[in-house]
Amino acid sequence: MSALWTSTEIAEATGGTVHGDFEATGVAFDSREIGPGDLFVAMKGEATDGHLFVDKAFAAGAAGAIVSEAIGHPHVLVADTTKALNDLGRASRARASAKVIGVTGSVGKTGTKEALFAALDRAAPGRAHRSVKSYNNHVGVPLSLARMPRDATFGVFEMGMNHKGELSALTRLVRPHVAIVTTIAPAHREYFASDAEIADAKAEIFEGLEPGGTAIVPYDSPHRDRLARAARRHADHVVTFGLDEQADVHASYIVRGPRGGSMVTAQLPHAQLSYSISQPGEHWVANSLAVLAAVEAAGGDLALAGLALAELGGLKGRGERHRIHVDGGEALLIDESYNANPASMAATLKVLGEEKVAGRRIAVLGTMRELGADSGQFHAALAEPP
Repeated sequence: MSALWTSTEIAEATGGTVHGDFEATGVAFDSREIGPGDLFVAMKGEATDGHLFVDKAFAAGAAGAIVSEAIGHPHVLVADTTKALNDLGRASRARASAKVIGVTGSVGKTGTKEALFAALDRAAPGRAHRSVKSYNNHVGVPLSLARMPRDATFGVFEMGMNHKGELSALTRLVRPHVAIVTTIAPAHREYFASDAEIADAKAEIFEGLEPGGTAIVPYDSPHRDRLARAARRHADHVVTFGLDEQADVHASYIVRGPRGGSMVTAQLPHAQLSYSISQPGEHWVANSLAVLAAVEAAGGDLALAGLALAELGGLKGRGERHRIHVDGGEALLIDESYNANPASMAATLKVLGEEKVAGRRIAVLGTMRELGADSGQFHAALAEPP
């Protein structure tokens, strides 16, 4: 495997000094995730100090480390390891020739990111890169950038926020060619006075768009015009997606599939595509339309994207489905335990209600947090029919 980073490149990116040459094939800041050949970034946080785990990281096979204290292993010494990770992410983006796509939204970020990665990996096998898990904050985004192979064709990065200004910093680091807002919903309402303020904060993703960039906006959102106005300040192209036929990318045909997903015909500005989605629910149809809009904007292959959507599995804690066979019957369990907000919860309950199953239907639901003074109202509203 070719080197992702050399110690010299790391020092140039971070302004650090090399103590023992090395080459790294991966990057991690959690010693439990270190594999042979990885670079360990010893970050200092509120709960612990990564320098306490340097020996453990090297025992697991680390090739070198970024540290702010001298150690007895190959390392690059810097003043601030958190800043160094940010610098490494910025250097990775600067050297990349990949088409980069950024994804944000109140609901559907991770699912859309994973579906988009699967679609682009079909077009460029082994040369598509994406942020893993929900690494979408001020630490996860630079880490995901730092992990991007230098010869990647596509890079897909999830960006999250719960305060104004956070996305602005992240998108300027990622510098996407294509930026998606999946939807706007009452998430993090503890920190925002209205959904309109949430829309403004999500629209910050457009600020980092590269020249000639494309903004992808949810047509079905009541904040569509607000998002589109913000997008036009930074994007050369604004594309809408949604179930409404007025959207630039919309579904002209949707029917429930025999195994719980959907069969869809999508209309794009210059193409039509019929495909199936393995995941159930209208929200996944909407996600798929955003994916197709991004694939087209990034120069991917729409037909291969359709094949990828048909094979997409459920994400752990985010809609993964389990059919449990027991004596005398069957139960369907939907795992939405990762976290939740009112929109994602409503979508899950709608899908659960539509499922045809001989036995019990069980949903494992995450906690809806950060809803502020209206938390009780949002919870109670879920008891009402959709």
